[in-house]
Amino acid sequence: MRVTAFLDIPGQGNLPPLARLEKYAFSDNIFNRQIIARGLLDVLRDFSNDEEDFLTVMEIVVRLAEDAEPTVRTELMEQIPPIAVFLQENRSNFPVVLSEYLTPIVVRYLTDPNNQVRKSSQEVLLILLEQDLISQHDIENKVCPILLALSAPDSDDEYKAEAVNIICKLASMLSKSTVESLLLPRFCELCGDGKFFQVRKVCATNFGDICHAVGQEAAEKFLIPKFFELCSDNVWGMRKACAECFMAVSYSASPDVRRAQLSPLFIKLISDPCRWVRQAAFQSLGPFISTFANPSRAGLYIREDGTLSIRPPAQDLDSALTSRSPSAGSCGNTSSAGSTKLVHTEPDLPTEGTSTGTSDLLRGSSSSGGLMANSVEDSALTGAESTRLSPEADASLKLPDGDNLPIHCHPGPGSSTCPESPEDVFNNFFYWRTPLPDISKDLELFLSEAGPQEKGCSRPETVHHSCVARSEIQKVLDSLQEHLMNDPDVQAQVQVLSAALRAAQLDSVNEPEHQPMEGRHEGSVSDPSPASDNRTALSASSSQKELSEPRILQSTDPGKPCSGAIDQLETEQRHLPAPLEEHKSKLQDIIPQPLLDQYVSMTDPARAQTVDVDIAKHCAYSLPGVALTLGRQNWHCLRDTYETLASDVQWKVRRTLAFSIHELAVILGDQLTAADLVPVFNGFLKDLDEVRIGILKHLYDFLKLLHEDKRREYLYQLQEFVVTDNSRNWRFRYELAEQLILILELYNPNDVYDYLMHIALKLCADKVSEVRWISFKLVVAILQKFYSHSERALGLNFISELIVRFRHCAKWVGRQAFAFICQAVVNEECIPVDQFVEHLLPSLLSLASDPVPNVRVLLAKALRQTLLEKAYLRNAGNPHLQVVEETVQALQSDRDPDVSFFATLEPKRRSTADTPVLAERN
Repeated sequence: MRVTAFLDIPGQGNLPPLARLEKYAFSDNIFNRQIIARGLLDVLRDFSNDEEDFLTVMEIVVRLAEDAEPTVRTELMEQIPPIAVFLQENRSNFPVVLSEYLTPIVVRYLTDPNNQVRKSSQEVLLILLEQDLISQHDIENKVCPILLALSAPDSDDEYKAEAVNIICKLASMLSKSTVESLLLPRFCELCGDGKFFQVRKVCATNFGDICHAVGQEAAEKFLIPKFFELCSDNVWGMRKACAECFMAVSYSASPDVRRAQLSPLFIKLISDPCRWVRQAAFQSLGPFISTFANPSRAGLYIREDGTLSIRPPAQDLDSALTSRSPSAGSCGNTSSAGSTKLVHTEPDLPTEGTSTGTSDLLRGSSSSGGLMANSVEDSALTGAESTRLSPEADASLKLPDGDNLPIHCHPGPGSSTCPESPEDVFNNFFYWRTPLPDISKDLELFLSEAGPQEKGCSRPETVHHSCVARSEIQKVLDSLQEHLMNDPDVQAQVQVLSAALRAAQLDSVNEPEHQPMEGRHEGSVSDPSPASDNRTALSASSSQKELSEPRILQSTDPGKPCSGAIDQLETEQRHLPAPLEEHKSKLQDIIPQPLLDQYVSMTDPARAQTVDVDIAKHCAYSLPGVALTLGRQNWHCLRDTYETLASDVQWKVRRTLAFSIHELAVILGDQLTAADLVPVFNGFLKDLDEVRIGILKHLYDFLKLLHEDKRREYLYQLQEFVVTDNSRNWRFRYELAEQLILILELYNPNDVYDYLMHIALKLCADKVSEVRWISFKLVVAILQKFYSHSERALGLNFISELIVRFRHCAKWVGRQAFAFICQAVVNEECIPVDQFVEHLLPSLLSLASDPVPNVRVLLAKALRQTLLEKAYLRNAGNPHLQVVEETVQALQSDRDPDVSFFATLEPKRRSTADTPVLAERN
């Protein structure tokens, strides 16, 4: 009952409406006051024509807001949003009513002692803010002060938790400057609130939104330190909330902060002692990795319409060369000199016999997620590539992809005299590589040019095959180190010299080897045995098989023996090459390597026992994002993980992959898709219906990415989708029909006729009407395919098949389907009108004598509402017009009222909802 009607009840005396309103608004009966509060919007509308009366009503509202009964105040608060919308629509008449009357009520109720009233006011405030009904001035001068007062350190804990929740949601609705000046200091203070952990929990939950609101600079300056504190909170729920919002925080940070600070912090959360924290961290691992995405490095970027696009290869190469950075630990990026693939090498783990300083160094590089840049010396000494190579160096130096893989040094019992400084951990002794080509002739020419430029670099003496002494080469290398990063020419020289040093070691097998290194201690190995000589003496003209085998280049110094190390190294060499090669396949430099290692470990069955039984599903869900971040050039890092997930015993894991395989195909490109995704796709075709529906929903998107010859292999397999595990799963067949409509464009008319046409006819006879109706549209699309490609013979054969199957069908649903198909053919104009009149119209008109009214109803619709509207038949001289009109007249006098109704219905009387559809079809 409207309030105005309530006020007009007889027996109220001669009181005017406003007086009666005031009487009931302050009645002793609570029910009367609730009725007034509940109907305020109607009252305001009735009095909106008179400004004075309207303001009088608002005064009554203000007094009603002070009612002692909580239910009345709650009813009043629930009416504020619609009243505010009404005032917004009539702002010209009442410009200040909302600001002067309603906003103060909402703000005051935030401190109401009744919990229900406070909750209602909080909801109303957020609604008003979301709909932009409160001005910025009122927010800054009325809303924010009360929120800051409620969140003060001496405020009640319950009020404080509610206030910080509103502050976090309010931040996304205010300008950046307003949030930074008014709310950010209080938020940082609340993050360290040690009195009530619920306050910190709310801050942790909304941390990402605050970071986004204040921007990158303020987030890194004020919020990231607080985030570190929250991630180390004693309450596990706090750390779990931090893990859940980690992606949002990372999105607001710069790449350097993300890589150097947030990555180690996330690794800490992944290894948290609490299982719930680890579970949340692993669920956020994939999204966090996706924040490292860089289109210039991955070669893929997202257009404005949300589709993926590939950057030009030249642009990729330039951006990759300019954005390369030193890799983790003490190893440089390694790859072949002529390759653009960037490979990240992980540092060796500390082993027994290493000093405390070395352990700390490795631990620091590990905890930083592989972000600590190494000096370029070891990169050069181990043959790592520079950012650019001169043409001469590129022509004379071809490094295989397997180069520069570190192996761990486990000193033997007699190796206590070996130096243990951090610089010696990554010297030449700890690397194995295949032999390099002999470039001694190029070296002589190079030294003749470079020698005079370097101070203290004397011309080397001639040794075997005119090769300079290794000690002199080493001196030149050391003198070039300080110029390495600034001069590309020097980088090329270092490459040539490093290769020459290896060649000198290979050519002088029977001579004692010396490798002095300035400014560092030197690790040495002495092994004069024939076995050692045979292992070291590798000719540059070795066969391809020999080149593929790991070799050890030794650095020997008779003056500093290190007994026992060779035996230990020989033992490791027999066992390590295969694992090292497998580990190298997981290396990249797009994201910190520890993050990728943790991600690929999500497929480990042990994780399901110690973290989450659904961890593999989370891994599968975020895999396209991780693959997009790494780029197709680093797909080798995820290939094994994808294959493991694709063969997971849980169908929901395989289902997740099936729903995203088309997106992954776009990321990987046609070559990798054919090699790695097509086999998985073929397996999903024979999987459970719960998995098959994933690939079926995006079947067109996947097939269009394949080459034409590969695509044709699936023509015969498409009919397998018609058969389902459960015949009642009609939505599966419905989805198939929808996909086939799209897939038609991928195949030529002959393939459509041989394969897809039969599937369409089978779907047209489905038991479920929804499947049949969508299949009729598929039939029309097939006819359009034939005639648009001038395949008239195929079209006529298909029309004949339709007449046999549907016009002469024993079941009435088949004959009704024929009428619908004919109507759709006319609507879509998929075949020439003369072909329709000649081949389909006679069979269609013969349905006028069908005994089933439902068939005649659809015939009447097809003739009256579709066929007669075509200009071809409206011509007075058309010989077919008379036959059609006679059939319509016969249907108008049909004994069934529905048939006669639709046969008589004029086209202009169609419903307005059908008109746009018909107009679009015509």
